[in-house]
Amino acid sequence: MSTPILASINLIFDLSWTHAASGLALYGFCVLYLCLTLVIVGQRTVLTVTGKRKANEFKPRGEGESAFTRRLLRAHANMYEAFPLWGLLLLAIATKQTAVTDGLALYCLGARLAQVAVHLTSTSELAVKIRFSFFLVQLGVFAYWLVGFGTVWFT
Repeated sequence: MSTPILASINLIFDLSWTHAASGLALYGFCVLYLCLTLVIVGQRTVLTVTGKRKANEFKPRGEGESAFTRRLLRAHANMYEAFPLWGLLLLAIATKQTAVTDGLALYCLGARLAQVAVHLTSTSELAVKIRFSFFLVQLGVFAYWLVGFGTVWFT
């Protein structure tokens, strides 16, 4: 009898899933987005329930919040600002053109994870440059995918 835990352990050691890199990368993006959202919701829930803050006092850009919370809010906003480009993975999956995206999908996810990690860690000039370089990697991958789709569909 297989349980979800055993299935997860089997997945770790079974590399046959790598053919689905586009789906895995999109899944990872969604998990990361959900995690950031849950941290924000958790912080706000605790502050509201304990009476330290009224529910309508939270500012979208984090004015009056800690430095970490402001970075968290910006990292979260960067996720939904970039989602249309991550939608290219949805396009690839829906049109059965994952051959265009599979090769770089996990690298793109890695660059996004690194960008978020740096964003949450620091806003120093060096950190911003490093974070921007991870963003540029993603933009390069997205541009490559767009060219790839163009060559598949228009040639």
